[in-house]
Amino acid sequence: MGTTTPPRTLAEALRARGDESLAGLLRARPDLLSPVPNDITQLATRAGTRASVVRALEHLDRFALQTAEALAVAPDPAPYDTLLALLTGDGQDDGDGRGDADAAITAALPAALATLREQALVWGEDARLHLVRTARELLAPSPQHPSPTGLGPTVAEATAGMSPGRLQEILAAAGLSATHDPVSAVAALAGLFTDRSRMAELLDTAPVEALAVLDRLVWGPPYGEVTPNPAPPVQWLRDRGLLLPVSTRTVVLPREAALHLRAGRAHRVPEPVAPALVAVAERDPQAVDRAAASQGFMALSTVEELLKLWNDGGPAILRAGGLSVRELKRAAAALDASEPVAAFWIELAYAAGLLAPDGETDERYAPTPASDEWLDLPAQDRWTHLATAWLAATRTAGLIGGQDSKGRALSALGPDLDRSAAPEVRRRVLALFASLPPGTAPDPQTLLARLRWERPLRTSGLGGPAAPGDASDLRSRLALWTANEAELLGITGRGALSSQARALLDEGPDEAAARLAPLIPEPLDHVLLQADLTAVAPGPLERPLADMLSVLADIESKGGATVYRFTPGSVRRALDAGRAATDLHAFLATHSRTPVPQPLSYLIDDVARRHGHLRIGAASAYVRCDDEAVLNEILADKRSATLRLRRLAPTVLASQADPGSLLEGLREMGYAPAAESAEGDVLITRAGARRTPPRTPPTPVPEGPPVPDATLLAAAVRAVRAGDTAARAVHKDAPDTATAGSLPRTTPAETLATVQAAAMTGSAVWIGYVNADGAASQRVIAPVKVEGGFVTAYDHTADEVRTYPLHRITGVAELADEQTT
Repeated sequence: MGTTTPPRTLAEALRARGDESLAGLLRARPDLLSPVPNDITQLATRAGTRASVVRALEHLDRFALQTAEALAVAPDPAPYDTLLALLTGDGQDDGDGRGDADAAITAALPAALATLREQALVWGEDARLHLVRTARELLAPSPQHPSPTGLGPTVAEATAGMSPGRLQEILAAAGLSATHDPVSAVAALAGLFTDRSRMAELLDTAPVEALAVLDRLVWGPPYGEVTPNPAPPVQWLRDRGLLLPVSTRTVVLPREAALHLRAGRAHRVPEPVAPALVAVAERDPQAVDRAAASQGFMALSTVEELLKLWNDGGPAILRAGGLSVRELKRAAAALDASEPVAAFWIELAYAAGLLAPDGETDERYAPTPASDEWLDLPAQDRWTHLATAWLAATRTAGLIGGQDSKGRALSALGPDLDRSAAPEVRRRVLALFASLPPGTAPDPQTLLARLRWERPLRTSGLGGPAAPGDASDLRSRLALWTANEAELLGITGRGALSSQARALLDEGPDEAAARLAPLIPEPLDHVLLQADLTAVAPGPLERPLADMLSVLADIESKGGATVYRFTPGSVRRALDAGRAATDLHAFLATHSRTPVPQPLSYLIDDVARRHGHLRIGAASAYVRCDDEAVLNEILADKRSATLRLRRLAPTVLASQADPGSLLEGLREMGYAPAAESAEGDVLITRAGARRTPPRTPPTPVPEGPPVPDATLLAAAVRAVRAGDTAARAVHKDAPDTATAGSLPRTTPAETLATVQAAAMTGSAVWIGYVNADGAASQRVIAPVKVEGGFVTAYDHTADEVRTYPLHRITGVAELADEQTT
């Protein structure tokens, strides 16, 4: 009663766990839930598959992975003390100042081992630790995939195909007694290499050059190439078994000899403790918040400018998808940013659902209807929308300009930019920022070192190719891009995490917006007009004012203050939008804190006087004007030859060009024509009329199965337990019952009698059942009612009441007495 039998398999070890422990396993390895295993045995089998084990190993921190690597080169099973010795060494080199390091390893090993146990990579008690077979195969050394520890095969493995005569020669050269039993010979040689005193005596007789060869192989890789006539030092090592042949030209340093040379350590530098983050600067937290808020406001302005740039239809989409290099350069020039930064803003607007393809035949990018809703939000809410979209996006702007796995260029808004690890890396980088005191900026190199410790880079020992387009340092590059993008977006300020970003990570967008709101300047309702046909906006402007001013004037410079310049073209743009000269004068007088300069009034009146004097319509196109002299002047101008004009009447010219081309051609000649409708009314062109149909933002590509919630985990554990109960049900022997492990077989009459008796007594029975799809299963049920060819019962396997057709039950057997009580 008081004793427990050690588990003999992984399935038994999992079966002995509590429900909370099983839920922890499924939470750490959610791929085991697709679909929910039928029982514990199937769960154990799935946990040992190659794909699942590789995924689990890649999510270990460095010390947990080093622990697994040490178990891979240890005997199976390995006692806890043996594992600890592989990580700390045999104590022969403690004089090198390793005492503190060994103490740290001793303190960290229980937690690392608990992690491996929780993820079902290690099972068994401390006296008999088993690394799951698949993990051992992945991490164990071989010529094709050297062990991450740099250790080679054991003496027994390396001499598996060696002739008995050669073994005797090695024993003789090493000073060992000859034996005719190959197994004893191998054991004697391995015993020599693991005996510290005898091994030291052997190495004392080695030539200096031979010791140099061992030094090159001891920390790996343990394989080396030799010539048919090796040098004397190499021959000395081969004669004594310190180098064993793998092929005719390859030799290997056996594991036992390497461990002796390493003082028993599996790793040169065990890393039981995560590297600490080092601060490069400590700044005033309030100054950090202000700097981040300022940069965040600039981010909003940049995205708004991008939407305006593509307001009436953006660039065309390449046949392969995405933007051309020319269009990216054009956008970068308009945003006054470098091409990589412009690509980031474009991808951010796309991820936030503000930009999308319009779906037309000549497909182009354009703002979405959601962009209008976004523009109407307060500035703090617009910022949280962008920041939240950035955190969740798997599209990675930093890859733009590089190449995919087939050598094709990666373009902005193009395919193959999704990296499923990006959201996790972003959040982890920001979490490390948040772990420092407010206002503290971390050193990027220590940040990268910490990330590499938490998730070591994929090694060749894990096998399996990397995902297309991925490089071994992708996480490091993602971390660096995260730091740069966070500064651009205002997540960080002056290299430190802002309080509004901390609130976004911990409490959500609403709290982040509340903290950001006081730091954003109030929009202004005025500008300062100057005599040089410019207007200065000393801060952010109210949206109606900013929208109107962007039509009436061109932005000349941006920064703390925005400078607008009035030109004939910009004034004509406002008139084309339906504004009259009196409207423009009233607008400037209302919103200027300085008197309207006379040159600006003259400019507006002069353009307005000529605006609409010419009328353009469809003939293909025509020009009409009440002043014949103006039409004569146009016909006489050589620049009008390309318009192919012909006089139809004293006041009408016809053209073979379309109305739009005719309109632009006359404007380039210095005239100010206006387009008119078929009824003769002036056409008003409204800016920002082009929108895509309603679009949803791109869906992030998840990294593996999603982490299940607590409700799903609890249900899955119950289902696995119930299925395990049914699979392991012990039934009473019956003449017609099939052998253990197969479905029970009884006649229909016996099936009916047995379930009726179970319903009367309230006992449980074991049945075999075939569903409508032909899938067979075995279940433990407690019949409640039997009538009409159906049995209604509580199904212990499904943990619910179900109804089964009697003709689909293959057979029934009573459970053993100990299971029915």
